[in-house]
Amino acid sequence: MMEEKPKFKTVQEVVAANEGLPERYLQPLTGNGEDQPLNGPVPEMDIPSIDLSLLLSSSEDGRQELSKLHSALSKWGVVQVMNHGITEDFLDKIYKLTKQFFALPTEEKQKYERDIGNVQGYGSDMILSDDQILDWIDRLFLTTYPEDQQNLKFWPEVPTGFRETLHEYTMKQHAVIEQFFKGMARSLGLEDNVFLEMHGEDARMDTRFNMYPPCPRPDMVIGAKPHGDGSAFTLLLPDKDVEGLQFLKDGKWYKAPIAPDTILINVGDLMEIMSNGIYKSPVHRVVTNREKERISVATFCVPSPDKEIQPVEGLVSDARPRLYKTVKKYVELYFDSYQQGLRPIEAALI
Repeated sequence: MMEEKPKFKTVQEVVAANEGLPERYLQPLTGNGEDQPLNGPVPEMDIPSIDLSLLLSSSEDGRQELSKLHSALSKWGVVQVMNHGITEDFLDKIYKLTKQFFALPTEEKQKYERDIGNVQGYGSDMILSDDQILDWIDRLFLTTYPEDQQNLKFWPEVPTGFRETLHEYTMKQHAVIEQFFKGMARSLGLEDNVFLEMHGEDARMDTRFNMYPPCPRPDMVIGAKPHGDGSAFTLLLPDKDVEGLQFLKDGKWYKAPIAPDTILINVGDLMEIMSNGIYKSPVHRVVTNREKERISVATFCVPSPDKEIQPVEGLVSDARPRLYKTVKKYVELYFDSYQQGLRPIEAALI
């Protein structure tokens, strides 16, 4: 991994200092192939809501859901999932606790500050080069599963109930992840457990609590730079009131719809590899907002470190030859590539 540079202030500290906008956040106007301003209007994605409770049913309804899933993941790489077994009240509680954490005084949040060279903890993302353009985001990044990989010194004790609620949320998400893996396998005509087995018994879950403060120049500053996820897939609780998440398709940006009581799931690079390129890991970004802060919570499903990830046998044929090399410990490559605006999946192509 590249060596980390000294930390910069968090965005909330930059805003509180009231010293104007540091140049480190300003996007170059050219070079990203787009003439439209970051805060320009974009169309909404047309993605379905999938009923998770039906994906593993052998009924006609179940087959229809699988067909919708296949269509959305091969076209967009993104779906919304409903009937996932987590109540709206509980999802609201996660959102509220996240908001309360970021509203704490700086000294309180700094108790959970990440160490140099470590992604876990509170603060800003790693700075790997002197000319790295910074994202307008503060975050708390925690490994939540398996339990022996949790580093509890980074788990906030304030607001009250944060730790217990996160533990409960992790267990609830674990059930969703298992069902979704099986549903994806079934939608491709494979045995239910084929992706789960490749992903590994002690696969990891990392949860990232994101805070995008209001930004004075949403036309020049980005919340999260364009990237694909280095996960198998990612579960996202987007802000219910504030838009910002956008996905790239055929060279155009589209905004993600906001649908209450759903979880947004997007395919990551490792699922693209396992599905031999049938399911796409979409490039996405977060734009900033002049008036409002935006909060989101993302959980990344990351394979066991000893697992080799490759296209599964049933998806490689003469008609569709193998497209990707075998990769291992992909996430370690991923962070360096992300900060340089590169896509590590391109290096995995045969």
